[in-house]
Amino acid sequence: MSSHSAPDSRPVLVVGGTGSLGSKVVHELRARHKSVRALVRPGSDASALERSGVEVVRGDMMEPATLGPAMAGVSALVTSAIGYSHRREGDSLKTDHEGNRNLVDAARKAGVPKFVLTSILACDKAEDVPHFWAKKQTEDYLRAQGVPFVALRPGAFLGGPWMKGGLERGQVIGMTPEGVRITYISQDEVARALALAVDESRAIGHSIDLGSDRALSGPDLAELLGRLLGRRIQLGSMPPGGDTDMMAMVRFFQTGKYVADTKVQADLFGPVPKIEDTARRMLVEFGMQPESQDR
Repeated sequence: MSSHSAPDSRPVLVVGGTGSLGSKVVHELRARHKSVRALVRPGSDASALERSGVEVVRGDMMEPATLGPAMAGVSALVTSAIGYSHRREGDSLKTDHEGNRNLVDAARKAGVPKFVLTSILACDKAEDVPHFWAKKQTEDYLRAQGVPFVALRPGAFLGGPWMKGGLERGQVIGMTPEGVRITYISQDEVARALALAVDESRAIGHSIDLGSDRALSGPDLAELLGRLLGRRIQLGSMPPGGDTDMMAMVRFFQTGKYVADTKVQADLFGPVPKIEDTARRMLVEFGMQPESQDR
């Protein structure tokens, strides 16, 4: 049967499918009637994936010998797995270096037709930010190994428990001063692009920025959220000290280089979301009713 005469029935392998972004990727793929297989570490709860009709294969990026079964006969691999967030005890940047190399090696060995990597915006300019640079090195390794790949480079996710907690206190943390802007994006939009990238042949071999229609400074973000909520939102600053990787990231934000060029995103994945719409959706998810319409 020729490949264009029927949809590809082979499963798409999702790595990181129990995580916040990965679970959204699974949802987007299932909404597109894709068969989905998930690589899930022993000990991680995969019941929600199983209930949604996902085939679960146990294995670990850090254990190369466990990866073969998950890779067999897939049409593509999408990974959103990260170690630097320390989501589970023992997670570390080793996952972002060694774990990703193990995935690439296993994909090459199995002849996986496409490897879709969740990378990070401007990672190639951020040698001093350890988790950004790990993504850049994974992109380089995919190229060097000759694995057909797409690297999507999203900006900062707008949302998360820390932002919700701040807004409940009438505050948002600004990552940059007035005049220095960074790109924000919703996890939903990243998940949508990752799912679309599976079938987008024009994306092969490219690193593609993902963002909203415009970047924001810290004061811009506070003003936007205050306008949508109809009340004043104070601008807070990052507490001193803390995680060195996080502090390096904030220093990089100050350079003004963390801004997406969304032309290719628009061409391949459709209209680039307006930052107002992204912020409004976040507030609804937080249970904070934004002002009805503010265009």
